[in-house]
Amino acid sequence: MSAVTDALRVAPTANPVIQSFRDSMVVAKRNLIRMSRIPEMIIYGLIQPIMFVVLFTYVFGGSMQIGGSTSATDYKNFLMAGIFAQTVTFATASSGAGIADDMHKGLIDRFRSLPMARGAVLTGRTLADLVQTALTLVVLAVVALLVGWRVGSNGDTNVGKVLGAFGLLLLLGYAFTWIGALIGMSVRTPEAATSSGLIWLFPVTFISNAFVDTSHMTPWLRHIAEWNPFSATAQACRVLFANPGQSQSDAWPMQHPVWASLIYSALILLIFRTLAVRKYRRAAG
Repeated sequence: MSAVTDALRVAPTANPVIQSFRDSMVVAKRNLIRMSRIPEMIIYGLIQPIMFVVLFTYVFGGSMQIGGSTSATDYKNFLMAGIFAQTVTFATASSGAGIADDMHKGLIDRFRSLPMARGAVLTGRTLADLVQTALTLVVLAVVALLVGWRVGSNGDTNVGKVLGAFGLLLLLGYAFTWIGALIGMSVRTPEAATSSGLIWLFPVTFISNAFVDTSHMTPWLRHIAEWNPFSATAQACRVLFANPGQSQSDAWPMQHPVWASLIYSALILLIFRTLAVRKYRRAAG
């Protein structure tokens, strides 16, 4: 912590954008170092998505109908985009808990006495979480390949499209960490932040096309699922991965999932970053 404090005590630059970037990188480095010293954070973060991959693949694989087929292989390739999307969004809970923990320990009070950009604490934290999410995605992709997931299983794709799909996933995950940041700033304890961060995530991820074909849902529920930002990213990944599950819905997000994913993520990022930074300034004011 002393090294971080010394780095932040450097005289501020004339350009506020440069100062904000420098301060954010310092805070991000602090959080990454902390994560590396507590490997349990990364290990336990990997266990849940790996369990979902194994359970959904081998328990439900032969009973789910995708595009009129009950093939376990088709469902496996359909499922992975949803698991990837769920994994990046569930990072919201840990992000909120981390910020709430910093608030609880008085770290915010220490930072506000330094000549640093006000939003750098939250930006640094969310960037560190983004790095952890990227590492989790790499491990999860390897596990998915081991259980039989393949890109191009329902058409043609290329490296650029596959990387674009993972880019959309990281963008969605980064946008959702700002929701976690706002939650972390709004509660009193890390435990409350974890609970608050998970309660709303379950309906968001399960009322979607992540694990099932929405055509089998009741009409009112299907409309909610098809306009769910989470569904747009999962569908965009299936399109870019060329996996089964291409939607026949007339809903705009399902017809243009890549654009819908970009727009949803950008709006979530803009709205919740603004609210979280405003909340931080009030807390540090």
